[in-house]
Amino acid sequence: MHIELRIRTSRQYEMIDLTPRVIEAVAKADLEAELCTIYVPHATAAIVINENDDPNVCVDVLDALGRLVPEGQWRHDRVDGNAAAHIKASILGPSETVPVHNRRPLLGTWQAIMLVELDGPKERRVIITVR
Repeated sequence: MHIELRIRTSRQYEMIDLTPRVIEAVAKADLEAELCTIYVPHATAAIVINENDDPNVCVDVLDALGRLVPEGQWRHDRVDGNAAAHIKASILGPSETVPVHNRRPLLGTWQAIMLVELDGPKERRVIITVR
């Protein structure tokens, strides 16, 4: 089963909690699923699992990525000025897979499934596959 979400981001860099939408998608699946994959088909966005209880964690992650991959010094910047976003998205990756049990994703107490926007604001597609 595939569910596609459309997420409108509002800032150049942000992390958006998708966990409630993923939980809903898994619960709606008409099968005893064992896995749920969350995938973003964009080259300047990523999917990660991290804490979302303390909003400073998301800010820290984005700050660390900014220090790790500075803006404006890459060859691709001559094309459209977003090379750092491509590099950051490559480091983080476009998907996460979570085990499912009793129609619920098996996440840890503090874990959340996050869309990481690295080149916004934009409308992003997120594909949730339950199998």
